[in-house]
Amino acid sequence: MIFHKMLRILRTSKCVRVDRVPLTVSHSSASTFQALESKQYIPRRVVLYVPGSDERKLRKIPTIGADCVVMDCEDGVALSKKEAARSMIHTILQSQEIDFTGKDCSVRFNSVQSGLCEADMQEILSAKFLPSTVHLPKVDSVEHLEWFADKLKLALKDHKDAAKLRLIIFTESAESLLSLPEICRRGVELSRDAPFELDGIVFGSDDYCADIGATRTKEAKELAFARQYVVTVAKAFKLQAIDLVYIDYKDLGGLKIQSEEGAGMGFTGKQVIHPSQVPVVYAAFSPHPDKVEWAAALVQAFQQYQTEGKGAFTFRGQMIDMPLLLQARNILQIVSHTIR
Repeated sequence: MIFHKMLRILRTSKCVRVDRVPLTVSHSSASTFQALESKQYIPRRVVLYVPGSDERKLRKIPTIGADCVVMDCEDGVALSKKEAARSMIHTILQSQEIDFTGKDCSVRFNSVQSGLCEADMQEILSAKFLPSTVHLPKVDSVEHLEWFADKLKLALKDHKDAAKLRLIIFTESAESLLSLPEICRRGVELSRDAPFELDGIVFGSDDYCADIGATRTKEAKELAFARQYVVTVAKAFKLQAIDLVYIDYKDLGGLKIQSEEGAGMGFTGKQVIHPSQVPVVYAAFSPHPDKVEWAAALVQAFQQYQTEGKGAFTFRGQMIDMPLLLQARNILQIVSHTIR
């Protein structure tokens, strides 16, 4: 019943155009909220990497339940297979022979400092069809992002009318973590003119641990500060925050604990390395039915107040503002994405 009610609201409201909401907001935040509401929220609760050089695994993508599947050129691909990976991904995008329905079709390039990123971009993005999202690992500085923006424009020269690509950046070092606010601020600025729109941050825990000399543990206590900091910065810039990988893919109990912990911290999704991890992570980052009911009822109440021409209003004892309306809209979009 909740899902059917929610779908009815979505169809009639078109996901609530919040720029028309007669609510009181500060001048400095109004443009931010208007920009946020104008773009579709793409759920990335489960981010699964598939080596771009492994055709057998790539062919299984339609059967994978993850809502973000990343065709990988980076960590999942041996150095001797890099050319094969970018060639295979190009072929898949060119032919559209793999069905990504219900999934964010994504590609992870090699890092800027690897010397391989430009070749990845040129070959993969020359395909007839583009991925929805691109992932840039090991972004340690503003300069890495600026380099990427310049090269991306060149790689997309034959796609001048294409929609902007969503960009997910990775923070995987102490330098990156300390520079993250500046990187995100510059990413938002570049999004105005570059052919990408900064959409999220991934925390690359294993490279981060190696960089600071920490010992990786299942409990991840050594990563508590970094995880909370990534979430804080991501939410400050209205970006998705993707949590660390749980390495022991056979330990689903431990995965459940860490996934629920990450969701409780504010992460919007989690990286996985094996299909067996998908259902556990998916459940942890999916809205609770009570939250879905709250969101559907809030949007319905908002529609009524908008029709009546009223301004700020209370809902179930809580004063409603734009951030809450955006939160409700995102929840409904996540569920709509799940059941369509």
